[in-house]
Amino acid sequence: MWPVVRSDRWRGPRSDSVWRDSAFRRFWAGHSVSLAGTATTVVVLPILVFQLTGSASLTALLLAIEAVPYLAFGLVAATIADRMNRRVLMVGCDLTNAAVVASIPVAAAMGVLTIAHLYIAALISATVFVGFDAAYFGAVPAIVGRRHVVAANSVIGSTFQIVNVIAPAVGGALAALASPATVLWIDAGSFLVSAVVLARIPRPFGTPAPADTAGGRLVHRLAGDIAEGIRYVRRHPLIWPLTISGFGTCLTGGAVLGLLVIYGVRQLGLAEDDARLGWLYSSGAVGALLTTIALPRLTRQLGPPRITLLAVAANLVSLIVLALSTTLPVALVVMLVWQGTYSLVVINGITLRQQLTPDRLQGRVNVTARMIAWGGQPFGAAIGGFIADHATIQLTYLVMGLGVATSTAFVWLSPLRRTDVAAVSLLVSEANQSS
Repeated sequence: MWPVVRSDRWRGPRSDSVWRDSAFRRFWAGHSVSLAGTATTVVVLPILVFQLTGSASLTALLLAIEAVPYLAFGLVAATIADRMNRRVLMVGCDLTNAAVVASIPVAAAMGVLTIAHLYIAALISATVFVGFDAAYFGAVPAIVGRRHVVAANSVIGSTFQIVNVIAPAVGGALAALASPATVLWIDAGSFLVSAVVLARIPRPFGTPAPADTAGGRLVHRLAGDIAEGIRYVRRHPLIWPLTISGFGTCLTGGAVLGLLVIYGVRQLGLAEDDARLGWLYSSGAVGALLTTIALPRLTRQLGPPRITLLAVAANLVSLIVLALSTTLPVALVVMLVWQGTYSLVVINGITLRQQLTPDRLQGRVNVTARMIAWGGQPFGAAIGGFIADHATIQLTYLVMGLGVATSTAFVWLSPLRRTDVAAVSLLVSEANQSS
């Protein structure tokens, strides 16, 4: 039986700085370079597809192709990540991605680039990313220690938000000055930098799970490993409600973000080519950045369970206000709050999950939970788009708010509400001992 005890203090370290840790600094630097390169490609690759085809549907198909591998191979990749050396897997994924991305400008220079080449490259790159991501979840707590995961994720998450604000704009500008294919050399180079840095970090990325000596067919062993990760997620008193709340929150979030331009045009009265539509995205990015930076302080003051409880409720309230807002200044402020609380739910859930999971299960548990929670976003976007075709955007937002409303009710009725920080510390200690 999982213990539930109460305390008034978070027993984590008062100092959450990880900057004095040279291993983390190297990890952060390499990962940041890779994030910047990838964020550039997020803009450049669709431009390249559209230039080759002139088709909006074929350009949109690129996003669908990139989403398939995580859902198709996530659990298998997670099992592999828990069974092998994570550093070797991550370096191998980086080198593979460097070669795949570099093949595009090479083909363009030779005059043989085709849409099929772009689709296949996008599919391979997204598949390789699944393996990297599965190993990444376990590498962070192994490198910095469980007690410093909050600080590490805050730094990495803040960097991610800053990169997402700057890199796409830079990528778009470079694509206008040079050919989009040429700009992809930046992403290829960023993967090489990441691979070199990861290979030189003087600290293990975790301990691989012991080899299965019982024999049996590979498929059966993989199925057993996958089932073990799913059982851990389903039976854990905190990870399961965090995962379900993530699904509902992402379901609503997919609709809000997917229809943000429609919201600006229909409800705020902006023109379809009004540059101020971008302000809504920028405002949300600022909110996400602020809450990500604030995570360590909030964790010390509130404790992880209470952060989720309050952030989900605040996200619901801000969504209702956003749906009722009809002027741009008000919408910008509310969007900042909505995106901030949305990001807080996500990053706090990831951080707590990493702390509560034994090292041997990090890949399987985190990928399983991510697939369930993140899976709500495309469903939300699709459902929201269908509703918006037949109703006002205000009604659409309010109806799609049922996702986060359900999450709010679920977490407030779950063990998260009854679990205080001392219980979290005990569960983290048990997970550490089980590694």
